[in-house]
Amino acid sequence: MAQRLDWNRDGRDWPHREASSFVDAGGVRWHVQRFARSVADGHPAGPAPLALLLHGTGASGHSWVPMLPWLGRHFDLICVDLPGHAFSSMPLSWQSSLPGMARAAGELMKALDARPDVVIGHSAGAALAARMCLDGQLAPKLLISLNGAFLPLPGLAGVVFPPVAKVMAALPFAPSFFASQAADPRAIDRLIDGTGSTLDAAGRGLYARLVRNPGHVQGALAMMANWDVRPLLRDLPGLSTRLLLVVADKDKTVAPEQAQQVRAMCAGASAVDVHRLAGLGHLAHEEDPAQVSAACVAAARAAGVAC
Repeated sequence: MAQRLDWNRDGRDWPHREASSFVDAGGVRWHVQRFARSVADGHPAGPAPLALLLHGTGASGHSWVPMLPWLGRHFDLICVDLPGHAFSSMPLSWQSSLPGMARAAGELMKALDARPDVVIGHSAGAALAARMCLDGQLAPKLLISLNGAFLPLPGLAGVVFPPVAKVMAALPFAPSFFASQAADPRAIDRLIDGTGSTLDAAGRGLYARLVRNPGHVQGALAMMANWDVRPLLRDLPGLSTRLLLVVADKDKTVAPEQAQQVRAMCAGASAVDVHRLAGLGHLAHEEDPAQVSAACVAAARAAGVAC
């Protein structure tokens, strides 16, 4: 087992450490952060609508930090580290699959007694959120996909990459090897630049801390090795949840044009809208959190969420 991040050592200065807790559910020890809506923004006292935030492969709950001040004016928030990522424990192989992770995350929602009104998923987190809605583990009024990774990799990459990821995930030295390569700051720059996004030094530094940890790399490799969206695509016509597809025109990871394909598949949704962002990349929510948050809040209000 690759060495994982240690909360007492590596988490001492983690963003919003005071909001963190650890919850055992679905065979995973989850790192969870919860935030109550700010009462300083003119909202009446009492329950606020709840938004669940699900990050993508290779990231962690830290990726939502730039959006928290904006979303926190309108929602109570739950952020989690997905299984095997950052400070959440390494799952069994079947729990790294899309249905397995959806099931485990559903158990987490039960343990937290959480019924999100809105779910926001980034990249693979959007596919996870859709799977949870289809499987009855979530019943939000609105699902928001930020550069959602719903489709298989195109062309030769879709044929070659999954088997290669399986081999890499099975090799005990692979996580340490990849983590050691990330010691070079230029490797982090290439990783971020390859998404089409521009992040500040603080944002790059947090990703560097993650990808330099063999345990986190192991979790990301396991997720990539076991991820198969083809059953999800088969089931998407049965998605009844209102859906907003937010796409960034400079995204180098998920082609913006995929949103129209996904929109056409979701015939059963109560409404499917596409919101385009100009000049942003795959990590748009970290580049321009104010703009992305405004789109999310507007869509939530259109869906009848009192935020």
